[in-house]
Amino acid sequence: MTTEQSEQAGQGEQGEPPVPVPVPVEDQVPVADQPPAEESAEAPAETPTVAPPLPPMPEAPPAVVFEPVPPVKKDRRVLRAVLRWTAAVVVFAAVGTSAAYGITRMERTDVPGLATEPDGRWEYPTISKPPLPSGSPGPFAEANTAGAHYADLRRLVLPAPKGAKADAALRGEDGWLPAKTFLAEYATKEERADVGQLLTDYGLRHIAARGWTTPDGTHTRIYLLQFGTAAVADELVSNELMSFNSPVYAARGTELVSADAGLAEVAQVPDVTRYAYAETKPYGPEQVRQAYLSAADTIAVVLQSRKGTAKAIPFQQTVVLQSQLLG
Repeated sequence: MTTEQSEQAGQGEQGEPPVPVPVPVEDQVPVADQPPAEESAEAPAETPTVAPPLPPMPEAPPAVVFEPVPPVKKDRRVLRAVLRWTAAVVVFAAVGTSAAYGITRMERTDVPGLATEPDGRWEYPTISKPPLPSGSPGPFAEANTAGAHYADLRRLVLPAPKGAKADAALRGEDGWLPAKTFLAEYATKEERADVGQLLTDYGLRHIAARGWTTPDGTHTRIYLLQFGTAAVADELVSNELMSFNSPVYAARGTELVSADAGLAEVAQVPDVTRYAYAETKPYGPEQVRQAYLSAADTIAVVLQSRKGTAKAIPFQQTVVLQSQLLG
């Protein structure tokens, strides 16, 4: 080879770019999938996926700007309806809560529709026991061995309820009633004589009484019979005036009587023994209820009569109040 040829060959190697050698398709690798030479040499074959660290929280949340949504008529109508019903529910809930609170704070008779129906009780004036004489014990005090009522017996009679008409026949003289007026409450002449004799034998001291008639036609009579001691009064009523299941002597206008079941359920006043009866059918034009009360040295006789039927509630009320005055 000549020198010129050698130089031409050298220029062909140095001055011209090398001709690329074709590579088979199966051996080609996409450029994007090939890591850089330096990194591929240092990185492991499989790099685990690690989440990048969270950026620090900003002091105030960035304002979020929403793009306006074009109005939709149908959705706005639905929204307004929902809002109206929600407001209505809130209002009704508030009103219901207020009404419930109001009912709990009101008396039953103040609530329309829930007022207690009248049960037939009478309206009595304020009732209080009369004062005892200075230094005198009560009838059931331990120091009172005789069981005497030292208070004025006339002031121990139950007063008439409001609206009642007083029975002038029971006023007596200066408040004391003659025995014959009381004895007139018994049915027959023989019974009146027998009871009158018992009163004499057991040493009756006084009779105080009061009577009245209420607008419904109920006629009430109350008699207080006072004796020397509690033992005498108790013996008279338990052994002479009462039998096993009825009074020994019938009250005027009665034939058949039985224990008053309604009064039997009413609480007993302490220290007062009670015997109560109601006339049973068939009875005459009016029914009679009666009670005997034994309280220390005093026997109370309570009678109520009314055309048709003598109501149970006023009778129970009267008996209990009189028992409390004597107790």
